[in-house]
Amino acid sequence: MRDYDLIVVGGGPAGSTLGGALRAQGWKVLLIDKAEFPRDKTCAGWVTPAVLEVLGIDPAEYAREQVLQPIHGFRIGLMGQAPRENRHGEPPVSYGIRRCEFDHYLLQRSGVERMLGTQVRELVREGGEWIINGRYRSPWLVGAGGHFCPVAAELGKGPGSHELAVTAKEVEFRMTEVQQRRCAARGDTPELWFCRDLKGYAWIFRKGEYLNIGLGREDNVRLGDHLDEFVAGMQADGRLPPDLPSRYKGHAYLLYGHARRPLAGPGCLLVGDAAGLAYTQSGEGIRPAVESALIAARLLARHQDAPQQVGADYDSAVRARFGRRGDRPERPLPGWLKSLAAPALMRSQWFTRRVVTERWFLHQEMPALS
Repeated sequence: MRDYDLIVVGGGPAGSTLGGALRAQGWKVLLIDKAEFPRDKTCAGWVTPAVLEVLGIDPAEYAREQVLQPIHGFRIGLMGQAPRENRHGEPPVSYGIRRCEFDHYLLQRSGVERMLGTQVRELVREGGEWIINGRYRSPWLVGAGGHFCPVAAELGKGPGSHELAVTAKEVEFRMTEVQQRRCAARGDTPELWFCRDLKGYAWIFRKGEYLNIGLGREDNVRLGDHLDEFVAGMQADGRLPPDLPSRYKGHAYLLYGHARRPLAGPGCLLVGDAAGLAYTQSGEGIRPAVESALIAARLLARHQDAPQQVGADYDSAVRARFGRRGDRPERPLPGWLKSLAAPALMRSQWFTRRVVTERWFLHQEMPALS
């Protein structure tokens, strides 16, 4: 049996950030992930300056070896009507990344001991400690393995069909020179196209030679049809090249406003998508993942002599940072009212800039985690 101070399940931004923060304070950390890194991760792939700031990443240094597409504007519309384009000037308001590169970079930088290509097959709580696969033991276990994290399943309220998760399909590929010339989408201006019923949106993100296309909805009914219709329409308008990959990858995530999973259990915390922290309006999950990991790391280090305090303080800190969760839902606007108002709102330069872009997607009103 190999003993650790903490075991993290999941090597994405949440897991590597938490593990690296505690390793830097002298903790013996083991990170387990079922994948080998670098691995292909389905995600539109963008981070705000607040994420780079809190992680201490210099954009110029990162861009020397990885893709980092500066974003200065957004093209936003409701499917079936003309979009609005908003420019935000300098400096960049966000950056396009490739998750296969970004996650690998963070994991390598963390310096934690890793067991990659390792499936978590058994979780046992025994004598106040967690035992993983009968081989690794620790008093603390952190679930950072995304929506279907086995640690979240162990806590008993996720994942499952009872949760209203977003399902998405997307593809990211390197364009040929011909495809680059025939793609009207610009790297500095991602495109966001909302479904008419406002249950999801599609996107076009260009990152240098790479193109990411996808669509996510709060239900998976006819998801493939919705995506095919969107792509065909964009090709007909000349926004996308005609010859695109035919195979799209799927994934799921839980929006914060719908999440009812417990954030903590005995000797256990959930961070990032495992906790269901993706922003409700945009579905963006990297910033909440990183921030929840840093919050958890601070509390774990602070309460080493009072571990029973960590779970309650973590729950309170997450709610203080991100607001009301799905277990205490706000009263939503009726669907018919949103559908009625959407066409006019999406034609508004002010609404698409101040609300959709700056508040929903960039969260500019929220300063970087101190």
